[in-house]
Amino acid sequence: MISYSTLGTNDMQRAIRFYDPVFAALGGERTTTSDTWTGYGRNGDRGLFFLTRPFNREPAFAGNGAMLAVLATERSAVDAFHAAALANGGTCEGPPGVREGMDPVFYAAYVRDPDGNKLCAYVRK
Repeated sequence: MISYSTLGTNDMQRAIRFYDPVFAALGGERTTTSDTWTGYGRNGDRGLFFLTRPFNREPAFAGNGAMLAVLATERSAVDAFHAAALANGGTCEGPPGVREGMDPVFYAAYVRDPDGNKLCAYVRK
């Protein structure tokens, strides 16, 4: 139902340095690069996620309650996502682990990117 998602950034090059290894850990890659748009996809998809500077030219800021969640293929990918995020300027919002009370099992990690956007990588096994 959702075609693509965008998050704002105040520094495209900093965001690229963060997202390239973070999405690579989940099997994704950068598919589009420009001064105003950078896109990422997986398995041949040409941009399901985009970074952009806000169109109103105001500073980008994280939305309260907003989060982008990315499906991983296995727990080790969730772990790699979390490690890559922290190694490239992100902050931990919840380390990799099983979140209790979920069926099927929900293994997830939560981070914030350098602009403060909240991300989750998860697998349900």
